[in-house]
Amino acid sequence: MSVLHRPNGAHAQSVAEPVAASATPEDQPVSTGPSHRPGIVRRTRAGAAWVATCVSASVFVALVAFIAQNTRRIEVSFLGWHGSVPLAVALLIAALAGMVLVLVLGTTRITQLRRAVRRNRG
Repeated sequence: MSVLHRPNGAHAQSVAEPVAASATPEDQPVSTGPSHRPGIVRRTRAGAAWVATCVSASVFVALVAFIAQNTRRIEVSFLGWHGSVPLAVALLIAALAGMVLVLVLGTTRITQLRRAVRRNRG
């Protein structure tokens, strides 16, 4: 039995002790859900918020470094608009435009799927 599939209390059994060859699957205890083991802390919303805050802060620091290293101005032309902007700003605007496009298309598809599910239920 692997370490990942041991039920509570089975961790005391030595790894060197093999399960009897004549044991059937019905003889094996089955874990029916998450076990409450001492020393294991469950995930919480506050913990998830803390991780999200740390990841966001790391992304922000990387973004600031990116902007600081790409300050050279470039000429940009788009649909008749012409201008000069720092390279980092042009790239960030392009990335934001791509994210908005993905959000619009994704939201449209999710809305279609939800309507289809509601139509099939009713």
